[in-house]
Amino acid sequence: MEQRSIRVRFLNERREFHIPDGGLPLAAGDLVIVETEGGLDCCEVAAGPEGCPLCERDTSEAAVLRKATPNDVEWLATKRQTEEAAADACGALARKMDLNMRLAAVKMTFDGSKIVFFFTADQRVDFRALVRELAKRFRTRIEMRQIGVRDKAKHIGGIGVCGRPLCCTTFLQGFEPVTMKMAKEQNLTLSPSKISGYCGRLMCCLAYENEFYHGVRSGFPPVGARVRTREGDGEVRAVLFLVDAVVVTLDSGVVFKAPRADIKMLAPPAGKQGSGKAAAARREEAFEELE
Repeated sequence: MEQRSIRVRFLNERREFHIPDGGLPLAAGDLVIVETEGGLDCCEVAAGPEGCPLCERDTSEAAVLRKATPNDVEWLATKRQTEEAAADACGALARKMDLNMRLAAVKMTFDGSKIVFFFTADQRVDFRALVRELAKRFRTRIEMRQIGVRDKAKHIGGIGVCGRPLCCTTFLQGFEPVTMKMAKEQNLTLSPSKISGYCGRLMCCLAYENEFYHGVRSGFPPVGARVRTREGDGEVRAVLFLVDAVVVTLDSGVVFKAPRADIKMLAPPAGKQGSGKAAAARREEAFEELE
């Protein structure tokens, strides 16, 4: 039977993946057992073959083995209880041993052969005694993985400043570098509370449109440049990439928004325009005057 693509999500996660259906008649809502690089796991079908073009395939090696049986569903409930008990036990033991670590998530493999504890810590943690106690209590292999704050946000989940679930818990397959330069190129306010995500680092979405801003910037006069408009000569106070316009302060003191097509640059900015915070302050002042 021809294999088609389906969209699945791992249980207790929002991220979805496109993988071959294994030639099985599957529909949205079905539970399937898949084989991944880390072993067997259970996924829920988010969309059947009719909603997934053949070209949409995930880069992982996951493959559908079979539909989940009633015994599998029963085992999933037991597995979830074990994960909760392991999280409680790990937290209690870490406090008793005075280990400076913060547990982020606990996951047990589908076959029960291993329990993985994900944690964050400011420094290196000697968790050998903790592993011995956990292995003795749960009689299975224990693995401790120290992760960063971004990975912690991905495991825990939450709501971003946009009001939607975090990107890292829904569709991001990995973390791309995000720099302050991206925020500056997009004329964003450089306040940490405005450009930081749930994890405390720069928001991943700053990189989504960075290529657009980086490419379109060359077609605009820089802030501080002398320009000629239909209303007279003046200085560029702010650049409005999305509406293809700039805010200009005329020599007469009038501030107005001019279409980019109506502007001719006379001279580049005189010297440096100051820090990012100073430039942002000037933009805010220009917008207030414009209003």
